[in-house]
Amino acid sequence: MSNDVLIKVDNVSKKFCRTLKRSLWYGVKDVVGEVFCRAGNQDDLRTGEFWSVKDVSFELKRGECLGLIGPNGAGKSTLLKMLNGLIKPDRGEIRMRGRVGALIELGAGFNPILTGRENIYVNGSVLGLRKKEIDRKLEAIIEFAEIEDALDTPVQNYSSGMKVRLGFAIAAQMEPDVLLIDEVLAVGDAGFQMKCFNKINEISQKAAVIFVSHSMHYVGRISSDVLLMGGGLTVYSGKSVQEGISRYFENFQNKQLLISGSGKAKLEHLQLSTNGNCDADDLLEIDYGDDLQVQMQLSIDNSVKQFRVSLAFFDRTMQIVAECSSLAATGKHFSDLQDMCLLQIVIPKMLLSNGVYSVTFSVTGVDGNDWGEVLLRCQNAKQIKVMGGFPMAFAPVQLPSNWLLN
Repeated sequence: MSNDVLIKVDNVSKKFCRTLKRSLWYGVKDVVGEVFCRAGNQDDLRTGEFWSVKDVSFELKRGECLGLIGPNGAGKSTLLKMLNGLIKPDRGEIRMRGRVGALIELGAGFNPILTGRENIYVNGSVLGLRKKEIDRKLEAIIEFAEIEDALDTPVQNYSSGMKVRLGFAIAAQMEPDVLLIDEVLAVGDAGFQMKCFNKINEISQKAAVIFVSHSMHYVGRISSDVLLMGGGLTVYSGKSVQEGISRYFENFQNKQLLISGSGKAKLEHLQLSTNGNCDADDLLEIDYGDDLQVQMQLSIDNSVKQFRVSLAFFDRTMQIVAECSSLAATGKHFSDLQDMCLLQIVIPKMLLSNGVYSVTFSVTGVDGNDWGEVLLRCQNAKQIKVMGGFPMAFAPVQLPSNWLLN
């Protein structure tokens, strides 16, 4: 890792006013004050003002990627605009070295009546590329964007995906020292997202990258550092990206139980336990590697001849990370049961990484060899908090393994 510091942000703050009229008046006063060297106290908030960013500090070296995360309204966009030079901080200092590139609102600056080829030159010039540089990179831009057939067609005839591909292809050829990325990977199809991701990885080897996203999957995969903001303040800053992501999700506690299905099965009782300890307030704390016991009491309609039960575990992004089912475990369906049945399930050695997971279970009828109707689905029925696992892990499941160093 290089010791070449390309971005240094020192106690940067920015305030805004909630009303336009008062904001314009404050702006005039500030400009006049600067002209006559009578600037007011920038530490004070005037009537109607608030801090959008307050006392944020960090530095980033070449080869490092900072994941800038936080809920909506946290101050990420304001900080990004200051880094991009669109607005200046009210106090503090931002120092950036080298060519700065920004992948923000790709394709927004295209002229719709110009062709794709013409827009490459116009947009490239706006991004700081000379004509000779664009000439040299033209083939690479066209190849990356994959729009050869439409290159000499007016951009107004492009689909939104084509515009985004062309915008990214132009910006990605800048070879910047500092790269600012704002939710670029949230657009486009899966193939385009992977292509963008690989290109950003390539650029980040030689540049300092700031990556703003609400997709914690991408943040965890691309970032070497993380800055979590909330209410304009720094909530967490450091190299433990997993810690920053975990704190991010604390803003979104989803405990709502969602029940669906035909109603031919009903949940009468559900309890999770481990080592004799039962769930409290629908949350069970379990140590990594311990057994999980599930006790479930169901009432099944008499018309149901056969059924199967499954348990699924979701992470905080609502991605399924693990599952177990009665059919996979026993190789057969449940049948010939009375109206009320009690299921006891043991899941040995929970190998989920540290974090909170929601438990969803489904009861599904069987129609011959095919899946039947969903009798009952309880989403977010319980939550488990796994503790004591490897704190630096990103993958949800940790596989047991033997290691030998000769």
